[in-house]
Amino acid sequence: MLITINYLAFQDQLTVKSADGKSWIFDPLRRKYLVAGPEELVRQLVIFYFIQQLAYNKNRIKVEMGLKVNTLARRCDILVYDSSVQPFLLVECKAPKVDITQATFEQIARYNMPLQVPFLMVTNGIKTYCCQIHYDTQSFTFLDHIPPYPTL
Repeated sequence: MLITINYLAFQDQLTVKSADGKSWIFDPLRRKYLVAGPEELVRQLVIFYFIQQLAYNKNRIKVEMGLKVNTLARRCDILVYDSSVQPFLLVECKAPKVDITQATFEQIARYNMPLQVPFLMVTNGIKTYCCQIHYDTQSFTFLDHIPPYPTL
């Protein structure tokens, strides 16, 4: 189920600069400037949406976190932990020109293997999908919203 989110409503929150012939965007969570590629812009807008619109705890959001999938080293785009510091929501961001396909869902499912989060989200900034994983029945349900931040 497609979720409509106006991420561009948060673009005025972005800190962007030009240097060395490139555009750079400041990541407030990692506290550094990064090359402002299309996927990075989507990632930063999603982070601002989480913090400002959904009141997610910014101290519980990890960006580009390394993980092992089978024996391969990978990096997930965004991982949100709940208030008891358990993985809660795994997010895969794509550039706006990249379609969300079955391969995107397969990628995030592989990344989730070692994490076992209850919610998965994929977005290209235009289209956003979120599903809840039901491990007991080995099934999933697409949601019409991003889940609220869980509190104890």
